[in-house]
Amino acid sequence: VQLQASGGGLVQAGGSLRLSCAVSDSLFSHEVMGWYRQAPGKERELVAISTLGDFTNYAASVKGRFTISRDNDKNTLDLQMNQLRPEDTAVYFCMFTVDGTPHFGQGTLVTVSS
Repeated sequence: VQLQASGGGLVQAGGSLRLSCAVSDSLFSHEVMGWYRQAPGKERELVAISTLGDFTNYAASVKGRFTISRDNDKNTLDLQMNQLRPEDTAVYFCMFTVDGTPHFGQGTLVTVSS
């Protein structure tokens, strides 16, 4: 299974970006999918998860600003990011889990300027 993330870029604080992760097989094959991010010099952290049962959960730092969704027509996992802050600057990775173990695709860089 391949994951291809896109949509990163440079944005000013307060702006928005939408990340998209194209999945090579079906979204319905993956019970749990999500987004992680890794800022320079920091460990990778969970941003948001989505399950087939439409359960979603978010890191406290992004709750209310980010929205994760599955587009079954396009077969993508999306992350709408609003009210971006400089501390959101990171490489963002989409992932799916196998027996609870996350598998990542290549990341997309998001840079938020102050």
